[in-house]
Amino acid sequence: MSEPVADRLRADVAVIGSGPGGSVTATLCAEAGYSTLLVEEGPDLPLDAMAHFSGEEILHKYRHAGVTMAFGNPSITYVEGRCVGGGSEVNRGLYHRTPPYVLEQWAGSHHVDALTPEALAPHFEACEATARIAALPGTPPPLSQRLGEGAMRLGWDAIAAHRLYDYETGRKQSMSATFVPRFRQAGGRVIADMRAQRIRRINGRWEVTARHRSTGSVTIVADALFVACGAVQTPALLRRSGIRHNIGDSLRFHPMLKAVALFDTPVNRLGDPDPVHQIKMFEPRFGIGCSISSPAMLALALAANPPMRARIAADAARMGLYYVQNGTGHGRVRTLPGCHDPVVSVCHEQAELDQLYDGLQHLIRALFAAGAQAVQPCMPGFAMLRSVEDMATLPECLPRKSAMLTSVHVFASCPMGEDRRLSATDSWGRIHDADGLRIADASLMCGPTIANPQGSVMAIAHRNALHAIARRFA
Repeated sequence: MSEPVADRLRADVAVIGSGPGGSVTATLCAEAGYSTLLVEEGPDLPLDAMAHFSGEEILHKYRHAGVTMAFGNPSITYVEGRCVGGGSEVNRGLYHRTPPYVLEQWAGSHHVDALTPEALAPHFEACEATARIAALPGTPPPLSQRLGEGAMRLGWDAIAAHRLYDYETGRKQSMSATFVPRFRQAGGRVIADMRAQRIRRINGRWEVTARHRSTGSVTIVADALFVACGAVQTPALLRRSGIRHNIGDSLRFHPMLKAVALFDTPVNRLGDPDPVHQIKMFEPRFGIGCSISSPAMLALALAANPPMRARIAADAARMGLYYVQNGTGHGRVRTLPGCHDPVVSVCHEQAELDQLYDGLQHLIRALFAAGAQAVQPCMPGFAMLRSVEDMATLPECLPRKSAMLTSVHVFASCPMGEDRRLSATDSWGRIHDADGLRIADASLMCGPTIANPQGSVMAIAHRNALHAIARRFA
């Protein structure tokens, strides 16, 4: 049980949400000498409190035990971290800087100022100095190598991605291991198990109405307020508070299709480091990579494919889970009176689904080129494939009713920029016409990042926090 807190709190700065954007922002504010509160809806748990990707971790660190739905045709099942550190605690920490062409697109479409690789470079570097990134030392695990070998045999380029990970200690460089300790050292206070319900502007300050797990109702009063609850919960909080201009209208995803490959020799060994190979040469149409392939994850992915699922008990060591993802899916976040959770909906352009399905077929070819004996697309009604020739039996188009789309990357629900027709904030995260109120998370992205978004979120939060501090949050 969390410790009770006073029913009224006062701070110079309050940051709601402790994921990558919120933790970076809160740290810089505290180090600048401002009294800063970092508020988190979920629990404050050590990084190693439970095994990563275990059922216990899913129950304690994910929102709704990892099952949240964006309704559509097809729907998307997505995950959100709900603990101190947010999504950084539950993801694999694969790390990329924002591709330059993505920054150029955002700067052009939404008129975002100072959003170039050169302008962001010092902010990436500053974040990387605290949340260190590293290449996997030595030989990648077989699960990962197989994808790289399949790509090479087809003449495709594959990379071994860096991770936010300390390979010497075997610890992920999540927020609870990096920025949150730095924030506390600067005198900042973390309050976990407290859900912000509404915000409002009173007498030149921001007032947050919240509910703490032990104390009950709590009011926070702050001169400056950063909302960093994530791309779904941030627009939900703002809309509950009557702030709606371009809020929650442009949610985007990186939806995934998955396939399980069965190889002739073990590829999936207990204690292996996480796989790191990715095929990025086809981006932005689609990207290909390796997933965590524990028996539990295999079983979840194969829920609609009983013949391959039945083999897990005997053959899990020879099975690997792989994915293809792109930027399909245009969503909205809405709140309903009396409902605790927001309603998320999504629609898909056929051309984007076609690209994703083409990506799945590229993935299957790569797996057979890597020596797979069989490949099972993880969708109902799809037969197990035993050769490249069997791909002729695949449906011509991705059936919308059976497409089991999942996502771990959600963003762009409150985009930044100077074009008020499209954006919710200015180029620096300041919500239009709301003095002292800013957004500091993946909501600010203007579209899919294509690459893993955590590096982008951290760097832009760093940039925007320094901008706010320099202007004394004006």
